[in-house]
Amino acid sequence: MSNKIKVLLVDDHAVVRAGFKLLLATSPDIEVTAEADRGEQAIQLYQQYLPDVIVLDLSMPGIGGLETIRRIVQRDKNVKILVFSVHDEQVYVNRAVNAGAKGYITKNSAPEILPEAIKCIQQGQQYIESGLLKETKNQNLDHDYQTVIQTFSAREFDVFRLLAKGLTAHKIADELCLSYKTVANYATQIKKKMHVSSIAELAHIAVMLGIMRH
Repeated sequence: MSNKIKVLLVDDHAVVRAGFKLLLATSPDIEVTAEADRGEQAIQLYQQYLPDVIVLDLSMPGIGGLETIRRIVQRDKNVKILVFSVHDEQVYVNRAVNAGAKGYITKNSAPEILPEAIKCIQQGQQYIESGLLKETKNQNLDHDYQTVIQTFSAREFDVFRLLAKGLTAHKIADELCLSYKTVANYATQIKKKMHVSSIAELAHIAVMLGIMRH
C-alpha cells in the first residue's frame, strides 16, 4: 500500500481536471484517485473512495460547490476539503469555510500552492491563500449586506448570484436543476431579506460587495 495522499478532484471542466492531474503528478506523495464533474457525483465518489483530500471548484452545475461541501461535511465532520476557485472575494471564502472547507486557494495562484495546500490540509491544518482574508472596506452598509448574505442558504446564495448576473428565473431554474416556481420563491425571499424591489438593486449590491464585477 502506498502512503500517497489520495485526492478526489471535483470540477465540471475536463480540461481543468486534466491540468490539475498533470500538476499533481509532479508531486510524488500525491495521487488523484477519482474525478467528478458535479457535486452529486462527488458525494457518491467520496463515500466510495474515501480520499484524504477533496479538491473542489465552487461554480458547478447541479447542487453547486457550497452545497456539496455542506452535504459531505454532514456525512463526515472530519472530511478535508480544499476549495480551488476563480472567486477571490471575501464572501466566497467566508461561505466556503463556514460550510466546512479546510482550505481555499484561487485558480490564479502559483502552481506550487496546490500541492502545498493539499499537504497542509491533509496534516489537519487550515490553508487559506495569502491575501484572501484581507480586511474589507468596513462601511456599515457593506457590513449589513454581508451579514444578511451570511444567513443565506447555499441555494439562496446561488440564486442571488445568478439573479445579480442578469439571468432570468427560467435560466436559473435550468442551471440549478430547480423548478421555475422554486426559483421565483427564492427571488422573492432574497429581495425581501435585502430590502430591495428590483434585480438592478441586487446587482448593485453584488458589485459593491465584490461578488460580481462591474
